[in-house]
This record gives sequence, C-alpha cells and structure tokens, in this order.
Amino acid sequence: MSDPRLPAAYLMPGSSSFSDFLAVQAPDLLPSRRAVPSGNAGDLAPHGTTIVAATFPGGVVMAGDRRATMGNIIAQRDIEKVFPADEYSVVGIAGTAGLAVEMVRLFQTELEHYEKIEGTTLSMDGKANRLAALIRANLGLAMQGLSVVPLFAGFDLNADSGRIFSYDVTGGRYEESAFHSVGSGSLFARGSLKKLYRDDLSAEGCVTAVVQALYDAADDDSATGGPDLTRRIFPVVHVVTAAGGQRIDDGEVAEIADRMLAARMQRPDGPAAALL
Repeated sequence: MSDPRLPAAYLMPGSSSFSDFLAVQAPDLLPSRRAVPSGNAGDLAPHGTTIVAATFPGGVVMAGDRRATMGNIIAQRDIEKVFPADEYSVVGIAGTAGLAVEMVRLFQTELEHYEKIEGTTLSMDGKANRLAALIRANLGLAMQGLSVVPLFAGFDLNADSGRIFSYDVTGGRYEESAFHSVGSGSLFARGSLKKLYRDDLSAEGCVTAVVQALYDAADDDSATGGPDLTRRIFPVVHVVTAAGGQRIDDGEVAEIADRMLAARMQRPDGPAAALL
C-alpha cells in the first residue's frame, strides 16, 4: 500500500490505539506530554464539577451541572461536562476543564480509530481500560494540580445492561453499581441518590433522580451550579440504551427542573424516601 500524500510511517500496520500512534508520530500533541512550569497550577485553570450517573432497567443516565469555577470565582455558567464517547457510551468530566475536554476528544478519537482499524467496536471493559490509560498518562500534570477524574458509563450490548466506571488520578478503574458521582459535590449527590434511587426506575424517573441529586449537590457545594432560572441554563443529561445514546432536549430537562423546583418551594430538602 502506498500513498504519495502520506509519510511511509503513517501507512505501516501498527497498534489499534490512536494515542500510541500519536505518541510515536507527534508526542507533543498529547495533553500529558506538554511542558508545564513547576509548582501547583490547580488554581489557575477552571475546574468542572459535578457529574452523576445512574442505571435503570435497559440503560444508564449521566448528567452534569453547568458551572466551572476558578478558585472562588465562577469561571463559566454554561460549560458542558457530559459528552458521547461513542454510540453506546458517555463520559463526564471533573477536574481541570481544559485538559478534561482535550482528554475526552482524544478518547473519542481513540474509540473511532479502533473501530476503523479492527472493524468492530471495543467492549465496555475495553473502553473503560483505554480511558484509564489516558488518565494514567496525565499523572505528571495531576501532581501539579491539573488533575482530570472523569466518570464513564454506557450500555453493554453483551451484558444487556447499563454500566458505570469511576477512576482515580492514577488511572485506577472501578466499576460502580446502581449509581455514582464525581466532583466536588459528589458526596452530596450520592447522599441524595441513596435516598431517591430504586432499581426499578423508568428512564424518565432515573433522569428526574439525577437532576434532583445535582440540585442537592448545588445546595451544599458552592462549586456546583444549580438550575439557572433567569438564564434558563439546566443540566446536560444523556441517556444510553440498546438503541444508542442521546442527549435529552434542554426543553425536557427544563420541564423536569421546573417541576422539581415547584415541589421544593413546599419542601426545600426534596422528596422523602420510604423508611422501609
């Protein structure tokens, strides 16, 4: 095979990993290979929080608030933190926003590259492992305060169910059951879901539960943004099923948020869970 438009190295058979290929051909394009001055740079870059995911019979839901902060300053009010990784999976970002978005783009390309080279999609475990490798490669920057800790979820066609994976800054991968959250408001969001989650929720019920959880996180964590009624800014919500993934229309999310806020006028702490 030859093509005068491309260097010979580009046409040689090799790894199905795009990031491995990039590390050989153009390592300076990898976020983890860029030189950063010594010291802690964490307070100099916007950070994104909070991401929540929950499974329901037939799929998984992931949602993220829209606020990015830089220290005690709101850096952006309408940032998007949840992205499709491929047709059957989504990834939500927490941590240094700029690096996280670059990592998501590289991850998307990694999955697309594998599919084109191998003629098939990666398994859910394979996708989760590839993301873990990208996080591990960012460890040097994480040690300088530029950490990225995403949340990954999708529909496993082999297991016929939704699955959720969390990570630590070293690339450690952990499969979660039922629901999980990452980011500065994650403890409050998880506490909310412990109260609201049921394993027989419908897709709409699961979406409502994660929106409630994000509201509870924003209620106690200043870095998490709640529904912005004046600007009509609401969480980004993705649902993934056997039919593929889709982003819930902003109008539908706004309707759910409006109903939730109307109920909170009567009960500020949200709906009560059954005792048994």
